[in-house]
Parts: sequence; C-alpha cells; structure tokens
Amino acid sequence: MTTISKNQQRPIIEEFAQEIRENRIKINNSDPIPFRDDKFSKKIREAFKVPIELLRFRKDNGRIASDVITYENSKGILNETTDYGQSVLKRFLELKDPTPTLELTNTILKEGQEDFAVITADGFLINGNRRKMVLTNLLNRNKGDEQFKYLKVVILPGLEENEPPPTLLEIEQLENRYQYQRSGKAEYYNFDKALSIKRKIDMGMSLEEQLKDDPNYSDLTPAKLKKEIISVEEDFIKPLECIDKYLSYLGRPGHYNTISEGRGDSEGRWQAFLDYYKTVYKKLSDGRQRTKLGIFEEEVGKIENVAFKIIRKREIEGINKKAHQIMRDLTKLFEKENVKKELFKLLPIKFTLPENELKDEDGNEIDEKTKDIIWGNKYGQDLIWHVREAYEIFEHKKENESPLSLLKTALDKLNHPSLDVAKIELDKLDDAMKFCKSIQLRANEIEHHIYDLKKNKNKLSKK
Repeated sequence: MTTISKNQQRPIIEEFAQEIRENRIKINNSDPIPFRDDKFSKKIREAFKVPIELLRFRKDNGRIASDVITYENSKGILNETTDYGQSVLKRFLELKDPTPTLELTNTILKEGQEDFAVITADGFLINGNRRKMVLTNLLNRNKGDEQFKYLKVVILPGLEENEPPPTLLEIEQLENRYQYQRSGKAEYYNFDKALSIKRKIDMGMSLEEQLKDDPNYSDLTPAKLKKEIISVEEDFIKPLECIDKYLSYLGRPGHYNTISEGRGDSEGRWQAFLDYYKTVYKKLSDGRQRTKLGIFEEEVGKIENVAFKIIRKREIEGINKKAHQIMRDLTKLFEKENVKKELFKLLPIKFTLPENELKDEDGNEIDEKTKDIIWGNKYGQDLIWHVREAYEIFEHKKENESPLSLLKTALDKLNHPSLDVAKIELDKLDDAMKFCKSIQLRANEIEHHIYDLKKNKNKLSKK
C-alpha cells in the first residue's frame, strides 16, 4: 500500500455533495461525534435525514477489507464512485457475517434507527455501511415506506464549510473510534480486523494511537499499554505477515479470500496461521528454542514449507485434526528425528499446478480457490499419508503394533458405522468392487497361512 501523508485531504466529488445539499432534511442532534476535538469542545454538528440512494459504501471499510483487497489484486481497482462498484461492495457486506445483519434488520424493523451514521460531504459512509445495506433491502421489500427511505447522518465538512474537509488519516481515526464503540454493531472478523489495523498503520496511524481509541486501553499505564500493543501485534499483525508469505509462496499476493471469507467460513485458514505464528514461527525464529528442539537453522525454511502445505490442505483425514491443531503439535513432532524425516517427505510436493490444469473447459484461467481444491485432490493422498505416518511414529503406534492388533484394526474398519456402501458414488462402484475383491483375496491368503501354521503346530505337538 502506498504511504499516504497524514495531511492529505480526501477528495470531495462536488457533484455528489451538491445532490446531498439539495435533498437533505435537517433533524435534531444533541451529541458530538468523535471527530477532531468535537467531544472535548462539546461541538454539536448538524444532523440530517439523507435519501439512502445518495449515500455510498466506502471501499476502505475495515469490515470488508479482505474482500476488497482480493478483488483489486485479481480484477483491478474497484471504483467506489460507480453503480457497479457500489453493487460489488454491497454484495461483500451481504456475505460478511449474515447473522448480525439479520439482527440489525430485526432491530430496525422493531425500533427504527437510533444512531446517526457519519458521512463525507459527498455521501461516503464512515460508519453505518451495514445499516445502509439493510435499509436498502428493506425498502426494496417495502416500496414507498418512508421509514426506510432515509438514513440519519452527521455530515463531515466539505468544500463550502469554514473548516477543511477531513484528511484520509482523520477518516481512518474516525472509523477506528466507531469500531471500538461496539454496542449494537457486528465486530470485525479477526482477519478483516488485522487488515484494517495494518491499513491504518500504513496510513500513518500507529498501533498505540489505534488502541487509545478503545475505552479498555485509554487509561492504561505506559507499561501496560506497551504490553497490549505487543499482544495485538501477535494476535493480528504477525499472523498477517505469515499469511502474506504464504500467498507469496503460491504466487497470489493479496488474494485474501483464499484464507477466509468471514466468521462463518468453515474453510477458513486464519486460525491456522494464528497458531502457526504463535507455536511454530516464533519458536523457529529464536535460536535458543531451535537448539532446544534440535532443529537446525537451515531446516527452518523446510518446516515452513511443510506447514504451509498442511494449512493449504486444511483437513487431514484419519487423524481427526484440523490444520490449526496440527500447527500446535508441529514443533513437538519435529523434535523427533524419525518424525521429522517423515514430514520432510512432503517437500517434493509442488505448490504450483501444471499449466494444463490451470484452465477451465473454455480456456479461461480458474480462480485461486478452485486451484486449492484441485491441488488438494492431486496431492492430498500423499500429504495425508505422510502426516498420518508422522503422528503414528510420534505416538509410538508402530512399535506397539502386532499382527493380531493389525487384524483387529482391519476388522474394526470394515465394521465401522461410516462404511455405508449405499453412500458410495455411482462412478466409484467399480473401484469399490476392486477393493472388496482385493480385501477378500488378502483375507483368504492370511487365513490359509494361519491354517498352515496351526496344522504345523499340531504336528509338532504330537512328536
């Protein structure tokens, strides 16, 4: 992201601002907003009702940070001033955390609008993006209903006021202050929060300054505040750095939707990177801890390679662990030399797919999430095998396995409740038949071998 001057003003589109001036309706306001020194000086800015069609979503809204960055890295700059750009931003908001959106919808239906949103002079929302989306949807379902036509807003200075328009940094500060006043709002998903924090840092708003907007941190001593800053860095900024490195491995910088699309994204990888940073990366970056674990410096890159492949696969069948749980085990696994040797067998697996597998039937390049699925199907069997082997070695299962225990395990698997042949896909029935015949053949071989052993034993006992 380009570094932006703290004093750089946000451009005002005068055509949009004029429309708002002509259509706004003044209403009462008795509360200052957290802008500049308004709260300290008890300055009350005018409030208005503004038609929702004149209000616009802002693409720098922290709640949809991952979606916007992914879009712009794959499709180019998203122009928030166009109808198309606004429709894309609205869709991002609709897909992000639908449960709080439903709660807000029900609240507005029962109680109406309580809080004021804050907008730029040309109608871009600093907060209240989700509220505009909800009101728009309600108006579409209730044509002509006056209660859904307007959003109550406070308008920031424009080009015609006696004070200058807000700078880009002031807008970031204002969004930050509203984010930390969480009552009645959906909190940012942690991944989007990490991206929002980083964007504010890149724009010149230090992490300390961001935290001081939070009432929970505003009165801390310098020592305690420093401790909280480190905690936020480790919970948000550092895992995000690991994500950026992972995306570089895959040649897809900025494609954050392949990490997670929100709180309800069951395929999300944010937690895995959080655990990777805290339980793997930190230890491998510390020479003393590396020595204690018996890991050489030249092995660090190899371990990261293995970790990223496990995170990409996400689900490792057969060990009942998700990627983030494996990350918590990883340094313990690599402590054992024979386990390390097994996991390093994952190194030859490539991160990239062959060129002929990157196109769809029409010759268009497939999207990055589809590439992950194809990659998982292509290399999943080998990856799962070696990870399971590593766990078995680690847990000393191989040393404790006897021929009898292996036979019992095989029987248990054949009698497993999940082995419902009716659920086998039709195009896989031939494969299933082959497996059954192989099992039958091998079972007969073992049975005959055991029979011969018993017969020989009886002969020996009679002598």
